[in-house]
Amino acid sequence: MAQVLVIGNGAREHALAQQLLASTQVTQVFVAPGNPGMTETGITVVPIAVTDIASLVTFAQQKAIDLTVVGMEDALMAGVVDAFNTAKLKIFGPNKAAAILEGSKSFTKELLSNAAIPTAQYQVVTDLATAQAYIATQTFPLVFKLDGLAFGKGVTIIKSQQVAQTYLTKLYQNNPTAKLVIEEYLTGEEFSLFTLVGEKQLITLPLAQDHKRLLDNDLGPNTGGMGAYSPLPQFDDIIKQVAIDEIVKPTLAAMQALGRPFTGVLYTGVMQTSTGPKVIEFNVRFGDPEAQVLLPQLEGDLYELLNKLVTGEPVVAKWQTDKYYLGVVLAAQGYPQNSVSGDLLPKLSNSGLTQVNYASVTKTDAGFVTAGGRVATLVTAANTITAAQEQIYQILAASQTQLQYRHDIGNKALTKN
Repeated sequence: MAQVLVIGNGAREHALAQQLLASTQVTQVFVAPGNPGMTETGITVVPIAVTDIASLVTFAQQKAIDLTVVGMEDALMAGVVDAFNTAKLKIFGPNKAAAILEGSKSFTKELLSNAAIPTAQYQVVTDLATAQAYIATQTFPLVFKLDGLAFGKGVTIIKSQQVAQTYLTKLYQNNPTAKLVIEEYLTGEEFSLFTLVGEKQLITLPLAQDHKRLLDNDLGPNTGGMGAYSPLPQFDDIIKQVAIDEIVKPTLAAMQALGRPFTGVLYTGVMQTSTGPKVIEFNVRFGDPEAQVLLPQLEGDLYELLNKLVTGEPVVAKWQTDKYYLGVVLAAQGYPQNSVSGDLLPKLSNSGLTQVNYASVTKTDAGFVTAGGRVATLVTAANTITAAQEQIYQILAASQTQLQYRHDIGNKALTKN
């Protein structure tokens, strides 16, 4: 029987741990550093920071961990996979050289351009004068992306020349050599395509759609994600296959050619434009909240699937097709600017209708309280998007919670469902 380690502390890692613990081959799942909500579902949390690589390796050795799954991008960029490989410990995720796909937006744009992979037109700038000169030649809106890890919050849509000048002036006052990617604004509908990349094969998951903006109707500031649903009735298998053939496979081939072979979870953020799918961004791990609605759709053993991808053994994955999974994120008051801590969460429990994945929470005698940011994802499944919405929003309305959440998760699918 196997012992598994998951690296991370959010709702995504909670979902991963729950799915791994459901395996008949797994006896115990540890999550480092985890959060108190995970212990409610039989998971063991370990107080090791995601970037404390030496301690993670030592823990895995001492506990004879059979497989480690990396949830968080900062651990990947810190080289956790390289360290585990050196220690001959089995781990699923890209090494540091391959994690640059998420770690550097300028690297990714150059790779896409060189490989003729469809994406937005762009310019990389590193000083105020160059940035100002470039935007003077462009039409708005534009998309500004800070280079480096931003944990889902490094993208700003700039709607006017005046807003751009204010943004750039402030940015280069604080950091005179900041690297910024300036992109054309793509129009269309977004979807998230996840690929599990092994030594010898690819496994694609059902499509999902994230909701980045804080408020209903895609208003308010960008966040780490306020909800997701899957599968997507508005996108057929042909669109998905085109994205795999024209984006995913060429990207993996380009990485291989650069001596940066990729294994692990590849998230491709895609905009379906009038001329076909185009890359918005790559992440090198599961999305949050997409993981929470995707992982329960696996008809089979997640531990076996990931373990065989690591070892290069052939494996077949089957995903359910009968239901729609919908997840709504609860966030602390004041999120994303100034999150309030200490507010009591409503009493949410795993049941036949719902699953709860906890994130930034602390446990008190009164129950779980907010510890800042996104605090939980409530997930449900039903035969239609409408039924899933009714189930989840009835529960949230009855809870009378003052926490922030969107009321329109899944609405973009209603015309096709």
